[in-house]
Amino acid sequence: MYFDFTDEQYQLRDAARDFFTSESSTSHVRAMWDSETGRSPDLWKKMAEIGFVWLTVPEEHDGLGMDEVDLVLILEEAGKVALPEPLLETTAVAAPTLSEAGTDDQRAEWLPRIAAGDAIVTVQLAGQELVSDAHVADLLVCQRGDELHAVPRARFNAVFQPSMDGARRVFTVEAETGGDTLMVGGADSAAKAFDRAAWATAALLGGIAQAELDLTVAYVKQRQQFGRPIGSFQAIKHKLAETLLVVDSAKAAIWYAAYAIATDAPDRSNAVSVAKSYVTDAEFKANYESLQCHGGIGFTWEHDLHLWLKRGKSLANAYGSARWHRDRLASTVFAG
Repeated sequence: MYFDFTDEQYQLRDAARDFFTSESSTSHVRAMWDSETGRSPDLWKKMAEIGFVWLTVPEEHDGLGMDEVDLVLILEEAGKVALPEPLLETTAVAAPTLSEAGTDDQRAEWLPRIAAGDAIVTVQLAGQELVSDAHVADLLVCQRGDELHAVPRARFNAVFQPSMDGARRVFTVEAETGGDTLMVGGADSAAKAFDRAAWATAALLGGIAQAELDLTVAYVKQRQQFGRPIGSFQAIKHKLAETLLVVDSAKAAIWYAAYAIATDAPDRSNAVSVAKSYVTDAEFKANYESLQCHGGIGFTWEHDLHLWLKRGKSLANAYGSARWHRDRLASTVFAG
C-alpha cells in the first residue's frame, strides 16, 4: 500500500507550522504555566479564525468538513511547539463525535460555536479519571456505561488535580447526566471517540518526540567538550541514531491510524493501539536520550527542554498507556 498526503494537506501543515512557531513560542508556553487558567482565549480565537479549530466541523455547521488524515499533520506540528490549547479534545475528538453521535439540537447548538472559537469542549471517555481543561470547558462529552452524554458547563463540577505539566491542567469531574444530555450514539460511538482521543494523543506525542530530538541534535552540535562538539562522539551519535529510528518509524503508525479512523476501517482500534503504544515508547526514548545528552541543564527551569519532557510525561498515560494498548491489541490478535 502506498500512502502520501496531498499538496493541500502539506500546505495546511506548513501553514500550521508557521502559525504555531510564531504564536506558541516557548515564552508563550511558559506564560501559560504562570497564568490562572493555562489557556489563551486570544490564541484560541486566532486558531479559529485561521481554521484549525473548525477543521473537523461539518460544512453545514460552518466548518471545513475535513477528517483525521487532514488533521494529523497539524497535531504533529502542535506537539512540536508544546501547544497548550485544547486542539486534541475539542477539534480531534469532540467536534467529529458531536457530528456523528449528537442529536440535532446538540449539533445545532455546539458545532457552530466550536467553529467560531466560542466554545471549548473536553471529554471523559472509557472511565478515565482525569479530564483536561474542565475548568474552562463549555461542554463535557462524557461516557457513562455504553452511553455518550453532552453535558453543559452548568451541570458538571471540576476539581483541580496536580500535574507535572503546568500548561495542561487536569481535573476530576462530577457530571449530572439525563435524558436531555444523552447523545444518539451508543457503545460504538463511544469506542470511536476513545480511539480518536488515543490516536490524537499519539500524534501530539510524535510531534513532541521530534521536537526533543531536534533540540538535542542542535545542542550537541554546539556544546563543546575536550575541544570538540559532543555530537562528534560515537556514544552520542548512537543515542541519537537510535532515537531517530524509533521517532521516524512512529510516523507511519500515526498516519495509518488516522486513515483507519477516517475510513472506519475494520482494524481501526488495532491501528490506534499500535500507534499509541509504539509512539509512547518512542517519545519515552526521545525524552530519556535528550535529557542524557543535555546533562543536568536539561531539567532546569531555565532551559526550554523541560517543557517538552513534561508534556510528554503528562500525555504518556492519557487515553491508555502503552501497556494498556498492547493488552488491548493482544486480546484482539490472540482472541480464540
